[in-house]
Amino acid sequence: MHIDVILSVNEARAIDLTHRTVIVIDVLRATSTIITALHYGASGVIPVETVSQAKQIAKDEDVLAGERYCKKISGFDAGNSPYEYMSNSIEGKRIVLTTSNGTRAIQKALKADYILAGAIINAQATAHAACKLRKDVALLCSGAQDEFAFEDGLCAGLIIAELQRCMGNANELTMNDVGYTVHSSYQYYANRIPEALQQCSGGKKLCKLGFAKDVEFCATVNTYSLVPILTDNHTMKPFISS
Repeated sequence: MHIDVILSVNEARAIDLTHRTVIVIDVLRATSTIITALHYGASGVIPVETVSQAKQIAKDEDVLAGERYCKKISGFDAGNSPYEYMSNSIEGKRIVLTTSNGTRAIQKALKADYILAGAIINAQATAHAACKLRKDVALLCSGAQDEFAFEDGLCAGLIIAELQRCMGNANELTMNDVGYTVHSSYQYYANRIPEALQQCSGGKKLCKLGFAKDVEFCATVNTYSLVPILTDNHTMKPFISS
């Protein structure tokens, strides 16, 4: 298996994504939120790029959700905090979600054979799903405002470590130079991931805006065993291995 790590959406090229399993990472907070919503029983999450697309697609019975600049979009039912989806009221509901970075990254990856949503909270399960799909992997870090986000790179390094364990032989994995870099970074921070997320720029920004609990939650390793996969109808649903 070969792994390429892509540090931001703007750096992603079609050649890096085609015929691969692409794992989209937006730790703070889109992929963490998608994972949480599906864990709590949402029927699916439709990731879209723009506010107007979200409004067009959402039906009356859907949850219209999204954020811009970390805050809930005015007039929407929900924002992008995982805690907004930790409720039985979400069960059976379809969510139409637009975010500043993560849902855009998912749209950028549409040429992939498979698209998974990965985060720190489901890293091990994501690695196992990727192993079962038997494709080369691209870890697409969503970043923030077209720049690299530390927390996404840290998560990419964690998923690489989980892929190595899943494969059973690290020599069976090759990766680009960025992959080696983020894996080394993860090894350095492995025992203090919550502290690392609180100190990175994305974490500091969310804490300042009152979302410190989100940062703490998104830093918990392997909380869930659920892995969202984008289906043919452009909806994220739980990955089920055949």
